[in-house]
Amino acid sequence: MAGCVSRVELSVTCRSLLDRDLGSKSDPLCVVLQDAGGGRWAEIVSSSVFTRPLELKQGKPAGKGTITISAEEIKDTRVVYLEIEARNLDKKDLFGKSDPFLEFYKQSDAGTWQLMYRSEVIKNNLNPCWRKFSVPLQTFCGGDFNKPIKVQCADHDSDGSHDLIGTFETNLTQLQKAGDGSAVEFECIHPEKKQKKKSYKNSGIIRIKSCKIETEYSFLDYVMGGCQINFTVGVDFTGSNGDPRSPDSLHYISPDGINEYLIAIWSVGSVVQDYDTDRLFPAFGFGAQIPPSWQVSHEFPLNFNPSNPYCQGIQGIVDAYRQILPQIRLYGPTNFSPIINHVARFAAHSAQQGTASQYFILLIITDGEITDLDQTRQAIVNASKLPMSVIIVGVGEADFKAMEFLDGDNSFVKSLTGEPAARDIVQFVPFRQFKNAPREALSQMVLAEVPKQLVSYYKWQGWPPVKLPEIKKM
Repeated sequence: MAGCVSRVELSVTCRSLLDRDLGSKSDPLCVVLQDAGGGRWAEIVSSSVFTRPLELKQGKPAGKGTITISAEEIKDTRVVYLEIEARNLDKKDLFGKSDPFLEFYKQSDAGTWQLMYRSEVIKNNLNPCWRKFSVPLQTFCGGDFNKPIKVQCADHDSDGSHDLIGTFETNLTQLQKAGDGSAVEFECIHPEKKQKKKSYKNSGIIRIKSCKIETEYSFLDYVMGGCQINFTVGVDFTGSNGDPRSPDSLHYISPDGINEYLIAIWSVGSVVQDYDTDRLFPAFGFGAQIPPSWQVSHEFPLNFNPSNPYCQGIQGIVDAYRQILPQIRLYGPTNFSPIINHVARFAAHSAQQGTASQYFILLIITDGEITDLDQTRQAIVNASKLPMSVIIVGVGEADFKAMEFLDGDNSFVKSLTGEPAARDIVQFVPFRQFKNAPREALSQMVLAEVPKQLVSYYKWQGWPPVKLPEIKKM
């Protein structure tokens, strides 16, 4: 399995591109496409340098333009964190100071310089302090702490004709001396000024305030290191779905055996199940009257077995869903908090172990407006401190504004008391946007944020993978 999940970093450079703009140079965008036709993975590029002439269309060269791509397997998960400022930079603008930014280059085996980081531009400032930034160690220097690094400081111009302020060369060994209140300083030298003026000293001082190297693990590192993904499904059986016997109902199973609920279960579950070794998934319903008392329940097992709510694989969830439909009465209201709290109890128990061994994903499939919004907000804030993610798939044509509110892409959810979520754990996807799309498109969108959420939780806790990845020798 390990051979199928190696991460690869691609470096792309172009030379002699055609100029497609009238008033300035081109603004090139590179797109790398991979043809995996016939069920086979095609090799894009080997570890050697891959250079080809550019073409406007097949058989028609794009002038003398060439593209060079090289691939390098990511063998090291360490990351370089840098904090940098500058003092007394040269003034480059006629009516202002300078708009400085930094560029970091590493030297390739062929001796050429490859850009590997560009900072933000700080406007009108000769003593800038740039934001703390990080670069993967392999990108930074290929793991060689003595590999030459060139740093350029330039004045940004909107037309792309940036003016060099100065440059210097160093390596990671020297940069690492910065930290604990002790900065490392480099003179920023402009080669032409140095050659022309005997009295020239420098064009400013670049100060490395801090340089730290930390290990940063990926989603694959955690999963391959033994983290189990626990998948739970919650199905909305409220009355607003309509009578399951009617073709107008969202729970109506069509002659071909599907409905939007089943498609959502299959789309998400078929991907998640590969990360769970026992493939036993608890599945619950909410918002229905259930026998024998016909009381409304907001967390009843689809198999009617509270002591063992697990279904065997995704097919087991589908079978339990089909069997329970004629046995319950759709009712209401639409309460999410009970099932979120149910899964959160298991996540909290797992978190007490203090290891990255269990992560929980709750898939809620619903047709409409949530009733217990305040309680759900509190449940999400509580769950954000646990190894847990919540995915909400909205079926039907209802207004899902409350769901979009819970999906904290723009700002974190807050409880009634104003406590913000510790991290974003909710992903909402309206099914109607994927009605005519391939099933893979829905699963890709629904699960897009889970790897990032898993990593963010374990990073926040400071927990490495249970089994650490081997750092391969360079």
